[in-house]
Amino acid sequence: MLQSLSADVDRRVLAGDLARADALVARAEVLGAEALLAEMQQRVAAATTKLTVLTGLANPVDLSEPDRSASPAEHPELVLARLEGERTRAQLESLRRSRRDPPEVAVSWRQERSGGAQGRQDSVGVALRIPFGTDARSGPLEAAALSELEVLRVQTERLTERQAADVRTAREGFETAQQQVAGEQTRAALLRERAQLLDKSFRAGETALPDLLRALATAAQADAALARQRAAVGAARARLNQSLGVTP
Repeated sequence: MLQSLSADVDRRVLAGDLARADALVARAEVLGAEALLAEMQQRVAAATTKLTVLTGLANPVDLSEPDRSASPAEHPELVLARLEGERTRAQLESLRRSRRDPPEVAVSWRQERSGGAQGRQDSVGVALRIPFGTDARSGPLEAAALSELEVLRVQTERLTERQAADVRTAREGFETAQQQVAGEQTRAALLRERAQLLDKSFRAGETALPDLLRALATAAQADAALARQRAAVGAARARLNQSLGVTP
């Protein structure tokens, strides 16, 4: 709008309706807006590069809404904790089985005949297998496994509680941010409509240029506030997806 306004002011200056000072002010506003736009574009590029470095994703997926089907119980940290518990329980069961295995005795009989005048040779073999999973050996290992299993159980419970609290807090923050966007949208729309009315009035010669520029600046500030609030919604959405384990 500022570029269109500047062009209109230039035409009216040439026609003698406005002073050259008005054209200079309008042009200065355009240059200021262009400089601000270039700065914002540079910040966006820098933030995108930083995000790529942190996540390793060249084209990060924009999750416009949190994954409603995701459950805190499926969070990678909880899955890892459960796997550790299963590994420890399997180790404990293996120790208990080895302690219950009884000794084994194997008897073998072998008959050999070398041929010729030599007689037959008979031999008997006895093999004794004694499991070493005795109480003296497996007892301390079993106690250590039980202790580790109990520690994992407590850690899993604490982690589950923390994950549920994180999800609850993140969801509340996301909902609050969405509600605030609605208010900013209404405010920005009202100020934008006011600026458009004053623009029409200015083109009709009924409003001074400074009044129009102030209205445009106020509307631009409202649009910027709306953009910041939408960014806050995006940040809240990201925190919720992270608490659910959907994104890193």
